[in-house]
Amino acid sequence: MDQQNSKSTNTKNHYKTGKSSLVLGGVIVLLISITPFLFYLYESFPETKIWETSLFKWETSFTNWYGFAWYFCGKAIPLYLLLLWFFTCKHWWHWIILVPIAMYSFQLWGVINESNSLDTLEIYYVIPLMLVIIPFVYLVRAKLFNKMRGNDLKSFEEELGVKRSFWGQIKELFR
Repeated sequence: MDQQNSKSTNTKNHYKTGKSSLVLGGVIVLLISITPFLFYLYESFPETKIWETSLFKWETSFTNWYGFAWYFCGKAIPLYLLLLWFFTCKHWWHWIILVPIAMYSFQLWGVINESNSLDTLEIYYVIPLMLVIIPFVYLVRAKLFNKMRGNDLKSFEEELGVKRSFWGQIKELFR
């Protein structure tokens, strides 16, 4: 009798977990599917340099607000999608996605600050981040590779002694 009760409890817990995962998946699908609508929001901005309503009056250093919104959406939407990818990815290499996230973040910051040097200096800000993240991701890859292959140094030395063609060496890198 106890075994049957535990079986039905496990089924109920599995159902709840499956249901919540379906809801979360549905939310993620919705967030991705609305991106075209979010991107084309720039078309609702005025084609004037000064945006004036009864609530506010703003001026931009861009040629007009339409251009500002176009640049903003062009940086914010890829950043939005990259962040969704980063937070939903279950692969070991997902940390490398931080590099394009940082690049788009710096570019978006330049648009918000209405910088005159759009998309030119961001690489200098991203390089230090790359110098940290890329070796870190490679180290994780090497540790995983080591665990999968084992720490047998003798077999490793034998593998190093095998003559391979250039193409064989390239294949080995991605094995």
